Amino acid sequence: MTLFKDPAYNFNGLLALGGSGAGAAEVGEVLTAVNAINAAGLTAQSYVKTFRGLGDRLMAAPPGAPADGQTRRFRALRAAQYYGQALFFVLGSDDPGSEEQLYKAGRAAWDTFCDLCEPAPVRAKVPYGSTPLPVWFFRPDTSGAPRPTVILTNGSDGQNVDMWTYGVPAALERGWNALVYDGPGQGQLLFVDRVVFTPTWERVVTPLVDWLTARSDVESRKIALTGLSMAGDLAPRAAAFETRIAALVAMPGCVEPWLGFPPEIRKILTPDKQQTNDIWNKEVVPELPPDAADVMKKRFEPFSVPAMLEARQGKLFTDFYTPANLIKALSITDVVGRIKAPTLVLDYEGEQFYPGQPRRMYDALTSPKDYLKLTAAQGAQLHCSPMAPQLHCEVVFDWLDQTLGP
Repeated sequence: MTLFKDPAYNFNGLLALGGSGAGAAEVGEVLTAVNAINAAGLTAQSYVKTFRGLGDRLMAAPPGAPADGQTRRFRALRAAQYYGQALFFVLGSDDPGSEEQLYKAGRAAWDTFCDLCEPAPVRAKVPYGSTPLPVWFFRPDTSGAPRPTVILTNGSDGQNVDMWTYGVPAALERGWNALVYDGPGQGQLLFVDRVVFTPTWERVVTPLVDWLTARSDVESRKIALTGLSMAGDLAPRAAAFETRIAALVAMPGCVEPWLGFPPEIRKILTPDKQQTNDIWNKEVVPELPPDAADVMKKRFEPFSVPAMLEARQGKLFTDFYTPANLIKALSITDVVGRIKAPTLVLDYEGEQFYPGQPRRMYDALTSPKDYLKLTAAQGAQLHCSPMAPQLHCEVVFDWLDQTLGP
């Protein structure tokens, strides 16, 4: 299971490889890119350059006969995957200032894919504060028949293409609608509109539910909500307050995202802002190796616009206190007991970001609940089962069908 010796690059490479089951990657393309990166020497620069070049190539005309709609459609979907791979590490590359441009390339590929779907998803902007949420509403057909609907919630660094891999085809094949969206701290809202995460995710989901229930092709009593990666915290938070959610899936369950950071990082935070930032800037930053600094830039940017803008200039943020407290505020330990919807909590063998937290969530739930750990014996180990998204979707949608009924 080793594509790269570095665990962070390896995990992302496995995610790309896993997307092939949903048409969101090609095994040969990914492995060829892996070989090229390893041959050049694994760095953020070699990773970004290789995957960005692959995205650019797929958005150009293919060899041979002119591409038909289906070819252009899936080339665009794979390009969105590869641009997303490059985007993840661009802050550590030679050109961190190209982050927004690289995001827009991936978004353009995603939108090209969507425009070529049959039927194409309904695209809209759902009101949210002063910055509307872009949504893509996928339907099995245009009959207008009311159908159960799943709202697919991304994590702190995923792209729209990941929501395709982790839910859209599985939903459509079972006669469900699927809603994909960018929330604060994600996609367009982060990279373009500069809106960071909010701990009150119900204020994000409630307008989405309002928009869905106003549609005649949505069965309003059968709206499910899933949350992938850190959204295993966000989606449960929303379901604790938005009572129209009929079923909830946390993938994995997460109650304190702050615990996903190493102890040596967490201990920097003190009750005093000046003291915290002095420790960060005078004691920690001077000792940080460049690769560790790049990780911090990436992990903190969804929680701080200044941190994101500094990272685009090749700098490490100076205010640790403010984004760290926002991450701490994402804790949902005090609201899990409010959830009324039936809930499936997923866990993963070898979970590297939130170990033990899925069980904590399951134990705190008072609603009807199920817990399931995906394992290495199934090829479904590690955070979000990067090598087994098809199995992942089978588990989730079997449970949703059983829970909400025909």
